[in-house]
Amino acid sequence: MTALLKAELLRLVYLLCFFAVIGWLANLTVQFLFIAIAVYLGLHLRNLHKLHRWLKHNPQNYPPNVSGVWEDIAQSIYRLQKQEREAQQNLLGIIQRARESVAALDEAIVLVDSQGNLEWWNAAAEKLLGFKSATDNGKPITNLIRDPAFIEFFERGGGKDALKLPSWTQSNHYVQYEVTRFGTNDRLLIAYDITRLHQLEQIRKDFVANVSHELRTPLTVLSGYVETFVDNDEFPARINRVFAQMQQQTKRMSNLVNDLLLLSRLESDNIKPEAKPVNMTNLLEQLRQEALAYDPDKQHAIMVYVDSPLLLMGIENDLRSAFSNLITNAIKYTPACGAITIRWSHDDKYGYLSVQDNGIGIEQQHIPRLTERFYRVDAARSSATGGTGLGLAIVKHVLLQHQAILNIDSKANVGSTFSCIFPKNLLVEKI
Repeated sequence: MTALLKAELLRLVYLLCFFAVIGWLANLTVQFLFIAIAVYLGLHLRNLHKLHRWLKHNPQNYPPNVSGVWEDIAQSIYRLQKQEREAQQNLLGIIQRARESVAALDEAIVLVDSQGNLEWWNAAAEKLLGFKSATDNGKPITNLIRDPAFIEFFERGGGKDALKLPSWTQSNHYVQYEVTRFGTNDRLLIAYDITRLHQLEQIRKDFVANVSHELRTPLTVLSGYVETFVDNDEFPARINRVFAQMQQQTKRMSNLVNDLLLLSRLESDNIKPEAKPVNMTNLLEQLRQEALAYDPDKQHAIMVYVDSPLLLMGIENDLRSAFSNLITNAIKYTPACGAITIRWSHDDKYGYLSVQDNGIGIEQQHIPRLTERFYRVDAARSSATGGTGLGLAIVKHVLLQHQAILNIDSKANVGSTFSCIFPKNLLVEKI
C-alpha cells in the first residue's frame, strides 16, 4: 500500500473518529458518522471541481490549491504537461531546422498527401517546377505537371529508375524526378535540374554517332583492299599472314562501328518504329540457322523450344539484334560440342526468352556490370573471341524499349542462362 493511500485512509479515519465522538456525546453516533462521510465526499467533490476548472480553463498555469490525493494528481498532470510542452517545442525546433535545411537545397522537394494534393514544397520547387504558394497549395500535382509519363510514374509511386523529362516551365531544360512513398500513401517528390548532364550526354552520343559514321567509309575501303590481297599466291606466306591479321582486325573494327551505330540509334531515336506482332517460332528458327553457320567448327548442339503460342509485340529488327547477341555470346563462350538451348515460354504474368549454355560461365561479382559498355570479365578471352564489349549493352537498351528486363544466372565452369522477361501486355494471341 502506497504512502499516499495510507495518508488518505488515515484522514478518513480521523474524520470518522472526530464525528463519532461528537455523535456519542450527543447520543447520535450513526447520524454523525453519515455526516462525516458526507463531509469527506464534499471535500473530494470540491477538490475535483477545482481540478476540473483548472484543466478546462487554465491548464498551462500552476495547479490549484487542492488537498490529499488530488494534490498529487494535480502535480503529476502539471509535470506531464510541462514535459509535453518542452517536447513539443523541441520537435517544432527540429521541424523548423529541417525545413530551413530543405529550403536551402538546390533540389526541389515536394510533399504530396495521400490524395495526390500538394502539401508543402521548398523554394527550389517554385523555381524548378513553377509552383506558387498563393494559388497551388492543396491542388492535385497531376493538374500542374500534366505530362502523361509523369502522371503514370507518380501514380505508381516511382520506381527503381528515375524519370527524366523536358521541363514544363523552361524550354531546353530537363528535369529528373524521383518519388518515395511514406505514411499512408503520402509521397515525397524530389526533382533535379539535369540540363547540364543531358547536354553532356547528348554531346557524347552525337560524337559517338558521328565518329562511327565517318569511320564506316574508310573501313569499307580498307576491308575491300585487304580482302583482295588475302590468300594471294603472288605473295609469300609471311605477307599473307599479315594480310589475314589485317582482315581480322578490320572486321573487328567494322563490327565495333556497327554496334556503336546501333547503340546510338537505340539511345537517340525520337521516332520509334511501330511495334508489331513478332512470330517467335519463325524468328527463333532463323536465329538458330544463323547460329549454326556462325562457328560450325565447334559443332554445338543448338536447340530451340517454343513452349508458348503467343506472339510478342515489338520491333522485330531490334529484338533480332538483342536475341542474336545473346546467342552469339553463348556460342563464343561455350567449348566445342557444347549445348545451347533457346526457349520461348510464358506464364500468367510474363513472357520469357531464355538462352542457356553449358559454357565457361561468369563469376558472381561480374554479373551486375555485364550490361555496361565495354565491360570485360576477362580482357584476354574477349579479345580472343573478337567481341566488341557492346553486345549486352545493346540487349539492355532493346529490352528497355520493350518494357522488359534482363536476368542473368551464371556459375563459373557450369554455364549461364540469360533470360529476357517481357510484361504480359506485350503478349498477343495469333490472329
